[in-house]
Amino acid sequence: MGIISFIKSQLIDIIEWLDDTNYTLVWRFPDEDHEVKNGAKLICRPGQAAILINEGKAADVFGPGTHTLSTQNVPILSTLRGWKYGFESPYKVEIYFVNLRQYLDQKWGTANPVLVRDPEFAIAGRPGRVRIRAYGSYNFKITEPRLFFDELVGTQGLVTTDAIESYLKPRMVSAFSQAAGKSELSVADMASNYDVLATAVRGTIEEDFKKLGLTLTSFLVENISLPPEVERALDAAAAQSARGVDNTMAWEGMQAVRDAARTPGAASGVMQAGMGMGMGVGMGQMMAGAMGQAMPYPQPGYPPQPGYPPQPGYPPPGYPPPGYPPPGPPPAAAAPAPPAAGPPSLEERLRALKGAFDAGLLTEDEYKNKRAQLLGSL
Repeated sequence: MGIISFIKSQLIDIIEWLDDTNYTLVWRFPDEDHEVKNGAKLICRPGQAAILINEGKAADVFGPGTHTLSTQNVPILSTLRGWKYGFESPYKVEIYFVNLRQYLDQKWGTANPVLVRDPEFAIAGRPGRVRIRAYGSYNFKITEPRLFFDELVGTQGLVTTDAIESYLKPRMVSAFSQAAGKSELSVADMASNYDVLATAVRGTIEEDFKKLGLTLTSFLVENISLPPEVERALDAAAAQSARGVDNTMAWEGMQAVRDAARTPGAASGVMQAGMGMGMGVGMGQMMAGAMGQAMPYPQPGYPPQPGYPPQPGYPPPGYPPPGYPPPGPPPAAAAPAPPAAGPPSLEERLRALKGAFDAGLLTEDEYKNKRAQLLGSL
């Protein structure tokens, strides 16, 4: 083989990319310092584009199809390199293939909770604040290969979906945080307005994607979650509402009675505490009603008129008159104090247990077991 034949064998005449992955965005043709032959065939399959690179910058771009590389169809690169007579330059040509297909089911999510205002958690007229987390998915594709190469491949070296995900994810989380904060939606209503938030986020980041040569084809919010303690409080409020209880203290008392009834030996003391709590609440309501009906304060004629307290010479001579106060029966003796209340009787304890069962705080088996224990104490 002569020297001319050896040189010709080192020149590339067919350039193509067979993609067997589902995450490669950009693939560099391994030329191994071989030069491209004048008239070489460049094959771009559907969903691919090829870029001829000059010193790290995109020059000529080719879409799907079979292309013959010559000075006629690579005008930018020919001008840059001065190839007026074919590919006679000693400079190397770099060729990158770009995948133009749509990449589906890419994930995003908040690494840390996002603080948003919530009108339903307001305290003393101030809007409440709640920490939320969110996650979802998105789809994208490369629509401007030259711009994508210049912005992300030539400068950032991002050639896989994993690499570009770490680059795009912070922008999506930031856009979601802004959209959630501006929506003024309660977290209880966000579940029915995922599409509203997704539209707001997509409108914010679409322009950023276009500046990178990308198109955001879909953006979904799949879930928004609250801190565990807030979720438990909401569940308790829903259970309270389902039971028809509109007083939180009463609900907590009923829960305590139920828990105590399930603990052997603790039912009696907690039932007494529950009865005492009910008596205290009733006494407070009676006192509030009595005070509401009492005469307003201050009384008419108060404060005293001028001349009060009495001047010297008061009371006048001869006061009180003789025989005052008139004789009468001796004052009645003070009534003896009522005996101290003892522990509730068996009948009272059975009635309290029956009331807890009727309120749905005890199952039938629990009620029967506790009733048997009380009767067994006779």
